[in-house]
Amino acid sequence: MKRRSMLVLALSIAVLAALSVWAFRPRPVSVEAREIVLSDFEQTVDEEGKTRVRDRYLVTAPAAGRVDRIVLEAGDRVRTGDVVAVVRPTLPSLRDARTLDELRERVGVAEASKSAADAEAGRAHAALALAQSEFERAQKLSAQGFTAKATTDDARLKVEQQGQALKAAQFTQHAAAHELALARATLAQGDHVARGQTGTTRIEIRSPVDGQVLRVVQKSEAAVALGAELLEIGDASSLEAVVDVLSQDALRIAPGMPARLSVSSAVPPIRGVVRRVEPSGRTKISTLGVEEQRVSVIVDFTRSEADAKALGDGYRVDASIVVLAKSGVPVAPVGALFRDAQGWAVFVADDTTARRRSVELGARNQHSAWVEKGLQAGDRVIVYPPDTVRDGARIELR
Repeated sequence: MKRRSMLVLALSIAVLAALSVWAFRPRPVSVEAREIVLSDFEQTVDEEGKTRVRDRYLVTAPAAGRVDRIVLEAGDRVRTGDVVAVVRPTLPSLRDARTLDELRERVGVAEASKSAADAEAGRAHAALALAQSEFERAQKLSAQGFTAKATTDDARLKVEQQGQALKAAQFTQHAAAHELALARATLAQGDHVARGQTGTTRIEIRSPVDGQVLRVVQKSEAAVALGAELLEIGDASSLEAVVDVLSQDALRIAPGMPARLSVSSAVPPIRGVVRRVEPSGRTKISTLGVEEQRVSVIVDFTRSEADAKALGDGYRVDASIVVLAKSGVPVAPVGALFRDAQGWAVFVADDTTARRRSVELGARNQHSAWVEKGLQAGDRVIVYPPDTVRDGARIELR
């Protein structure tokens, strides 16, 4: 009886020990794993930008005066030579008789100068004709041996000198004609003002190119100064994107690199190519109040006509400029990477055991990393490993 009781007691102790070992043994850690695949990898610089018309023309007032009401609206199409605005210049105040008398006298002086220039041109023409006649006579006498060769050379030089004198006289004649026309125009303007005819002069401003009206600066009739902005014209189908990137990112960007530009989720990304990285940067305050050095990168669109309808001048775009592209390389999620003493490492799921493995990265982006050494296609890495995962720890895949 005593032996039986001891056997039962021993058996109970063994069962309790087994239950204790089972209850306190390390349980496998539940983890999530991803398989390494050979895929395309891209490293991009992602920033915001905006579109702009590549060639825009600002139409300004060529003279001080009053501009008529501009009937064009933003978006209207214009062709080269179309009248886009009319300015009626403000004429100077020339109402007193003394000023008009001075203008008439200036016309008389200009007429006299013109007559003198005409007479000088006639004299130079006659002198040239005489020089040419003497040169021909000297040539004949030299051919017969009656004169020396030096006499013929002097006659030829005189012809050249008189030719240059005729040209100078003709230039003076043209200048005098322009001075006379200017004096007469000023006198006529003064006569118009004296008679109260100040609104007869109008200047028609014509479009320099085929395109669209981008912006009307001065819509209503108003008095404008010389050089006042009236409207902007450009070809809205010829767009480019201006992307502001950090100066350290600009060092990795070069002309010819591909880019993707997104306008909205409803429009597929539009392809582009970097045309120019501007050589100078500027200081810009971020939304967090931090000073940043920014550089403008100009991106040309390579798009279809259908894509062009979704864009306009000054639209916001999200740009991704591809600075590195690799095809068919091992790609791992960035959530599987962590730092160790040697650099980067991952936990590889070896059946039910986690194995720590060091890796070398070629590059990384926001979502994935290109692994040069340490992993190959088919390996499974633990994503976002918890603190309880150690090298050799038991794991359970979710």
